Amino acid sequence: MKVLIIGSGGREAAIAWKIGQSALVNEIFVAPGNAGVQPFAECVPIAADDIQKLMEFAESKSIDLTVVGTEIPLVMGIADLFEKNGLKIFGPKKKAALLEGSKSFAKRFMKRHNIPTGEFCVCSSYDEAMKSVMAFGFPVVIKADGLAAGKGVSIANDQTEAEKVLKTVFLDKSFGDAGRSVVIEEFLNGRELSMLCFVDGKTIVPMEGVRDYKRAFDGDKGPNTGGMGTLSPVEGYMPEIQKEFKDKIMFPTLKALKEERIDYRGVLYFGLMLTDEGVKVLEFNCRFGDPETQVLLPRMQNDLVEVMLSVIDEKLEEQKLCWDERSAVCVIMASGGYPGNYEKGKRIVGLENIESEDLCVFHAGTQNKGGELYTAGGRVLGITALGKDLNEAREKAYQAVEQIEFEGAHYRLDIGK
Repeated sequence: MKVLIIGSGGREAAIAWKIGQSALVNEIFVAPGNAGVQPFAECVPIAADDIQKLMEFAESKSIDLTVVGTEIPLVMGIADLFEKNGLKIFGPKKKAALLEGSKSFAKRFMKRHNIPTGEFCVCSSYDEAMKSVMAFGFPVVIKADGLAAGKGVSIANDQTEAEKVLKTVFLDKSFGDAGRSVVIEEFLNGRELSMLCFVDGKTIVPMEGVRDYKRAFDGDKGPNTGGMGTLSPVEGYMPEIQKEFKDKIMFPTLKALKEERIDYRGVLYFGLMLTDEGVKVLEFNCRFGDPETQVLLPRMQNDLVEVMLSVIDEKLEEQKLCWDERSAVCVIMASGGYPGNYEKGKRIVGLENIESEDLCVFHAGTQNKGGELYTAGGRVLGITALGKDLNEAREKAYQAVEQIEFEGAHYRLDIGK
């Protein structure tokens, strides 16, 4: 089989690495890809949001399976376009992708179907949003309604912070169309958990639990990022919590999708908060998480391509997911200043020192210049380690991180603590 993967980050690097292990696959393309996938895949210089060119490329190369890593083409309707032209694609259609593409759509969907989530309101102006913020009290959550690359969520602890966030959204228009409206939500206390599930329209199958560290600095301080590290499995995800997630959230969501005639085939990501009142949904994503994928796929023992084909063909019920019992920890090495302004083009050294079957280095923002690696994004590398328990995996990951250098490198020191 020939496989095309769409995206350029660490998630897509992990997907390419895993798909490369499939006996079904003999050729992999990644559009646009990055320097880290080049040893086992061919990078294609087509932007992830140029869905027409991606379709033409898939046709010209007789691609057997396209896997969409990033959310933008899904929200644009790439799955609809490919299916219309007889091309197999892994990822939900445009209507289904609204669960991620519009925070207000997702919250109203949950409200309609009594899926546990925080109280909320949708506002389309600065004045309206400020009134709602004051009514909710502090702390309060403010979310840009549309896609904002994981950076559209803010927690305001007082009126001054709320004014600053809403000014950024409505007056400075920093999020463009994604900030035409905002969702104001009650702040939920608890521990976060990410649950990713395969869905084929009829059947939903959960993967292992993951914890994502979204804040930029140690101690969960600083601005939200796309993710500074992850671990799996999650300690404290007890059987009774798993049952509550399945009975009150996972299966009701599948039932709701069917009732609303939303054809959902792909990965459905549940961002959860384990509160004193029970498990509640913070958000949906319509694809693999980044960097959650970097700890899930090294633990997955199934052939990923077989699972994906079963989703597309609505035969997911025939699959039984199997997992490595070891723990995995991923530490993200980012450019200094991320998620704000940062410099690119910093030379990366030390990767040649990383040699272990228990370690994976997934490139996120890198480029190859004359045979040498340079930084090319905010999140640069994801260092994933497997260990007999969380402490061993964490220790291995940080030992590897210390071997790698580039100017301004920033990473959290408390992933897995």
